[in-house]
Amino acid sequence: MKKERVLITGASSGIGMELARLFARDGYDLVILARREDVLRELATEFEKSFSVSVKVLPGDLSSQDMPAEIYRTLNDQGVQIDYLVNNAGFGTIGPFQEINTDTLLAMINVNLTSVALLTRNFLPSMVERDQGGILNVGSLAGFQPGPNAAIYYATKAFVLSFTEALHEELRNTGVKVSCLCPGPVETEFGSRSGMEDANLFRAGTMNVHDVARQGYNGLMYGKDVVIPGLLAKSVPVIERFIPRKLIRKIASGLNKT
Repeated sequence: MKKERVLITGASSGIGMELARLFARDGYDLVILARREDVLRELATEFEKSFSVSVKVLPGDLSSQDMPAEIYRTLNDQGVQIDYLVNNAGFGTIGPFQEINTDTLLAMINVNLTSVALLTRNFLPSMVERDQGGILNVGSLAGFQPGPNAAIYYATKAFVLSFTEALHEELRNTGVKVSCLCPGPVETEFGSRSGMEDANLFRAGTMNVHDVARQGYNGLMYGKDVVIPGLLAKSVPVIERFIPRKLIRKIASGLNKT
């Protein structure tokens, strides 16, 4: 029987790497995508040896709007069928909006938002046609509220959450699963790269990346719409229903300050 194959973006570290390991452990062939080709090739060797799966390395930078179409063309031309898509790639930055470099702003929108929509649009139709497969979009607890001092990052994750929930409802009567993983701060490279590791939010504590990835993976396989790892994190969307938006903004602003 032909193995199912999963495409994972941002697979060279953090949640993406752990999700790739979980899929490989369960016998899925992989297409792993990130900018760091050397790291991807090391992972491919590890997974192929440890789990007896096929791993295709696909270097790429999703900050380019053309990259999602290029990924689809490359895999389609090679006859590679994608059964599961994990939109994990993403990055953030901290600071007042007016101080964010325009190129950084556009790159963040392309990676966190545009690539999610376009890769999903490219690979979803064949999943629906086969009436099987799944999409896991990695959002954030940040998607449930505005984020002063990290405005664009929070806004892109709000899109990911809303987009995923809408697709989940659209496809509820099909065999295609759609889930959004919404963790709070996680112990990965994200904190240092974004400059958020010194913010109050990260200093309050981070979750273990293995636990977060496992909960996201299990949530997808069980067909959950939204997966929020951690008991404390799960309470945030509930509590926010009873707090004035003005106060929510002030709390978020304080958490995003260093």
